[in-house]
Amino acid sequence: MKFEVYCDEALPDLFTSQRPRARYLMIGSLWLPAEMREEAKARIAALRTDHAVWGEMKWTKISPSKQAFYEELIDVFMSFGMDMRFRCIAVDREQVNLALHGNDGELGFYKFYYQLLHHWILDFNEYRIFCDLKTNRDRKRLRDLQRCLHYSNLSATIADIQSLPSPEVALLQLCDVLLGAASSRINQTLGAGTAKEAVVRRLEERLNRRQIGPTSRTEEKFNVFKIRLGGGW
Repeated sequence: MKFEVYCDEALPDLFTSQRPRARYLMIGSLWLPAEMREEAKARIAALRTDHAVWGEMKWTKISPSKQAFYEELIDVFMSFGMDMRFRCIAVDREQVNLALHGNDGELGFYKFYYQLLHHWILDFNEYRIFCDLKTNRDRKRLRDLQRCLHYSNLSATIADIQSLPSPEVALLQLCDVLLGAASSRINQTLGAGTAKEAVVRRLEERLNRRQIGPTSRTEEKFNVFKIRLGGGW
């Protein structure tokens, strides 16, 4: 089968910031069969029309006036069942030893990107991976990521990895919203009684979870990988 993967990150500067805003770097990925892309985009476009919500969908844009729209966006994600899945990785900046990455925070970031993607790539499938547009000091980062994924998944095809501007890609925006929900729980930044909390609770109810948090390796719909840098899951 052919799959598409849409990726976004939250707080990517945590490894190098002198004033970190949170503890966990988060990178997220939305996975779906390529043949379902147009249906997913059409469902999101119809939801926009119903609520008269335009512009970029983002976690940071959730407000009381748009709460119903974002709650129903969660419902769209859930309605695809296992045909649309989400996986994110949470990296504790306090445990990261940049000396192991040549004191290069950007290199470390893309190593964790690899860990996010590698474990969900299955033999005999083809994958196209789309990342939110990000300025890298080393312009070869995405090519290097594709090469590493290729050599560790020789029975699968990594057809392409490219960056796209998220304001133009609805599925990157959906990934941003889902990642924001996960990050708000992992980083404990969710305000009580806010529209964002209502959206997160809608997701937790639909997932039948008391609260979003680290999951087992086998969780397939909404997988949260809180990496243990000392080893293990």
